Amino acid sequence: MVTSPVRIQGLDSSEFSSKNQPMNCPNVRLPWQPLTLPTTPLFGTDGIRGRAGTLLSEDLALQVGFWAGLVLQEYSAVPEPVILGQDSRNSSDMLATALAKGLTTAGLEVWHLGLCPTPGVAYLCSATSAIGGVMISASHNPPEDNGIKFFSGKGTKLSQELQKHIEAGLRGFIGQAVSKTQGQYHYRPGLVTDYAAALHRPLKGVTNLQGMKIVLDLAWGAAVRLSGQVFEQLGAQVICLHDQADGDRINVNCGSTHLEPLKAAVKEYQADLGFAFDGDADRLMAVDAHGREINGDYILYFWGQTLRAAQKLPEDLMVATVMANLGFERAWKQLGGKFLRTAVGDQHVQAKMLQTGAMLGGEQSGHIICHHYGMTGDGMLTALHIASLVRESGMTLGQLVDQSFQTYPQLLRNVRVEDRERRRGWQECEAITNAIAKGEAAMGDQGRILVRASGTEPVIRVMVEAANSQLAHHWTSELVNVVERYLAN
Repeated sequence: MVTSPVRIQGLDSSEFSSKNQPMNCPNVRLPWQPLTLPTTPLFGTDGIRGRAGTLLSEDLALQVGFWAGLVLQEYSAVPEPVILGQDSRNSSDMLATALAKGLTTAGLEVWHLGLCPTPGVAYLCSATSAIGGVMISASHNPPEDNGIKFFSGKGTKLSQELQKHIEAGLRGFIGQAVSKTQGQYHYRPGLVTDYAAALHRPLKGVTNLQGMKIVLDLAWGAAVRLSGQVFEQLGAQVICLHDQADGDRINVNCGSTHLEPLKAAVKEYQADLGFAFDGDADRLMAVDAHGREINGDYILYFWGQTLRAAQKLPEDLMVATVMANLGFERAWKQLGGKFLRTAVGDQHVQAKMLQTGAMLGGEQSGHIICHHYGMTGDGMLTALHIASLVRESGMTLGQLVDQSFQTYPQLLRNVRVEDRERRRGWQECEAITNAIAKGEAAMGDQGRILVRASGTEPVIRVMVEAANSQLAHHWTSELVNVVERYLAN
C-alpha cells in the first residue's frame, strides 16, 4: 500500500486519504499480486486501451473488475447487476472472463451479453436494473489492441471522478479490500434482442425503407449479428460487407476508418447509400451513391436541421469538438443556430450536452449522440435515422450534401509515438510548440492548427485546417516533420 502522496499526472494519492476514501477498505491482503503499472493514467478519453496481453492483461482485467465492482456498489443504493459485453477480438474472451471474475469477487452479479455493440451495453444499463456496464473493445483500433469501457446505470460513460477511484484502488492509494459476498455470473445473450427492438421503436410506423438499397460495412466486429436484420426489418435491401465475427481482421482495411471497400461496393451495387461502422459500432461514416465520404459533421448538420424543424432542438444548440470543420460551424450559425466545441472524445461531448441541455452533439469521426433516443453514441441508431431522413426528404444523400455547406480543407496526420510518457508530455517539447506558434502566426485567420495526443492510440494527431489546400499541406508537413524528429525516435 502506498503511504505517501504520489503524483501520477493528474492522479494524486493524497486525494484518497482515509478521510475521503470512496469506500470502506480494510487492510486485508487480496488474493493476487500487485500490478506493475505505467506512471501515466490508465484511463484515457474512452476507458482503458492498449495492446492486449501487455498493458491489457488478464491480471489487470481481474483487478479492474474488482475495484470497479466496489466503486459501483459504493454509489448505488442496492447491489444490482452489471452488464458485460464484448467485441470480436481474439483477446475479448480472456478479458471478459477476467473482468467477470473480478466483478463477482467484489460481490456483484454479472449479466454477460457476449458479442454486442457498445451502445447495446449502454442501452441495457439504462433499460434494466443494472448499476453499470462494461464493454470489452478497442473500438476502431487494430486487432492486437483491446480496451475496457465503463458505463453508469443511466447508460452514460462513467464519470472521470469514478474512473479515478477505480485507478486509485489499482495503484494502492485507497488500501486493500475484500468483499464479504460472492456475486453470480449469468450468460444472457438474449438481452441483445431488447436493444435491437429499441432501435426500431422511434421509426416503426413512421419510416419505411422499402425500395432503398443500402450497403453496410460491419468491420468483422460487434455489429455483425444485428445490423443487416435491423435494416431489413424496415424494408431495405441490404448488402453486408465483412459480416462475420473475426478477431484477426476486425477493422483491418475496412469499417469506418477505411472506407474504400464501402465506396466501391456502393458503386458496384448501384446502392442509394452506404454505412460503415467501427469495431464496436458506436460510430459510423456514410457514403453517398457516388462513393463520396459523408462524415460526422454532415450527419450532425442534417439531423440538426430535422430536429430544429420539429422544434426538438432547444435553443438550436449543437455540441461538437475542436475537430469539427469551420465550414460546418459557420453554416450552422448562419441558420441561426448555436455551436459549442469541446475537447476530442464523446465523453466530453456528453458532459457538455448534459451541462447545457443540448439534445444533439457528436464528433467528425462519427460518434453522434442524440438524447431524444439514447445517452451515448450509437452507429446503428444514427444510420437508421439518416436513412429515414434521406427517405423523408425525397432527395438523395448526395443532393443533401450539395445543398449544405462547403468544408475548409482539413488534413489529419498521425505520428506513431510508442513511448507513453513522451506522448502524453508532448507539450513540454519546445520545438513542437514553437512550430505550432509559427504556423498559427503565418496563417492568421486563414487557418488553425490542432496537435494532440490520442487517448485511444499510441499516436500524436496533427490537424491543420486552412482556407486553401496549399496552406493545409504545407503546415501539416512542417509539423509532422517536427513531431517525428523530436518524439518518434
